[in-house]
Amino acid sequence: MIQSIWQILWLLGGEGNGTPLQYSCLENPMDGGAWWAAVYGITQSRTRLKRLSSSSSWLLGFSNSPGLAPFPGNTTWSLCLLPMFQLTVTPASALADEPVHIQATGLPPLQMVTLMATMKDDKGNIYRSRAFYRANEAGELDLKRDPAVGGHYVGVHPMGLFWSLKSERPFDRLIKRDVMNTPTWITLDLYDSVYIHKVGEVPPKASQVLQRWFSSPDLQRVPIREGRVRGALFLPPGEGPFPGLLDLLGGIGGLVEYRASLLAVRGFAVLALAYFAYDDLPKQLGEVDLEYFEEAANLLLAHPKVLKPGIGVISVSKGAEIGLAMACYLKQVAATVCINGTNAIHEFPLRYRDLVINPIPSFPERMQVSVAGAVRIRHFKGDPRDERYQHSVLPVEKARGPILFIVGEADECFNSKEYAEQALDQLRRHGKSSGRMLAYPGAGHLLEPPYGPLCCMSWSRGLFLPMLWGGEPEGQAAAQEHSWQEILKFFRQHLVLSRSTL
Repeated sequence: MIQSIWQILWLLGGEGNGTPLQYSCLENPMDGGAWWAAVYGITQSRTRLKRLSSSSSWLLGFSNSPGLAPFPGNTTWSLCLLPMFQLTVTPASALADEPVHIQATGLPPLQMVTLMATMKDDKGNIYRSRAFYRANEAGELDLKRDPAVGGHYVGVHPMGLFWSLKSERPFDRLIKRDVMNTPTWITLDLYDSVYIHKVGEVPPKASQVLQRWFSSPDLQRVPIREGRVRGALFLPPGEGPFPGLLDLLGGIGGLVEYRASLLAVRGFAVLALAYFAYDDLPKQLGEVDLEYFEEAANLLLAHPKVLKPGIGVISVSKGAEIGLAMACYLKQVAATVCINGTNAIHEFPLRYRDLVINPIPSFPERMQVSVAGAVRIRHFKGDPRDERYQHSVLPVEKARGPILFIVGEADECFNSKEYAEQALDQLRRHGKSSGRMLAYPGAGHLLEPPYGPLCCMSWSRGLFLPMLWGGEPEGQAAAQEHSWQEILKFFRQHLVLSRSTL
């Protein structure tokens, strides 16, 4: 492979034959600069270089006249070489929750460039992001070091091109459905200017295609259709036993697997559990039967590759309400993560054996519509602190294991921080210190695994308008990155380390 201009000259016979070579480097005036020239002369006895500028393209001219002829000189022929831009991404194939290192070299010093990311989801919907950067004096760019000066984000954000991806369709939310067989493909393009034109009008100077996986080659997915339980079980490679997790999503319904598969890659046996709008389960959620979730917990614990005696539950939104109820009433639950949930039963009654907990009433008239046309329901639910609704508040003091509350302070769907604080106060009043809260300023309702496209509003089941989830990009991205590592540490501590000391 030709590594430098000097190798090109040597291959063309520019050394050792006594014939000087003249070649000039021109900067495209469309880039906003002046015309520049760099003249090199090579003979048997000397090398002379006069640098008049740097450039983005090379024009080689060969002259038969002695010495260094002035540009353009007496050339017999010329050869144009492509720009020596290089874009590297390490690793090019990685798990979806892993960061990558993006660098560019061979740029003109201090050149403004554009980096653009393009992704297509399983349905063919296109997501794009772009950011503008300035190369340093050596013509290099490193996203771990250099700040974006404009575009979809500003500042030093090594993974900004990933979490700032925006769908071309309004109110779309990326949900990876096929987690086992296909990655998410992302193309990174490098342009040698502030590229604000329509995509495709100008070819990029360099490109890289990346793979973002939600599973590993040896991960096993087992469809679950046993008794009433419906879902998918993800098992890491090896004999185990592995700590077991139940993964509960919220009001989206159906079977959603992307978080469960990523957790399984990290060493957990994870059952992604559907509880409505899937297979033969109810189409709509009308009542929460906690015995269904108990059946799922027993099924998971009965698997020979699952560590005994207890499991963890990771849950979000409506699922977090159910997850907290599981922690309170089910002896199988040893550790619980509740992401932006409530501390009481809302909307639908919860039933467990002879116990029925009626919901706190909701107030549809409190819904608001944002300027973007999305529904804000932060104040939709009745207040669990109201004396009239105390029968609906979950008895968190009965939980057998620790509870980690993760909340976004900019959640526009639930008043989730206040709910978590009420639950922690309740634990303290009963002399319990088994609860902890991680609160993230700037983060909204949908706290997901890191580095995926952020979603502050999207269509949601049963609503006539999109749902406003809340969150601002930088705060949301930072919260997802930090909380994901805290979730992994929490379950390893309370499902693995604590068991090894028994």
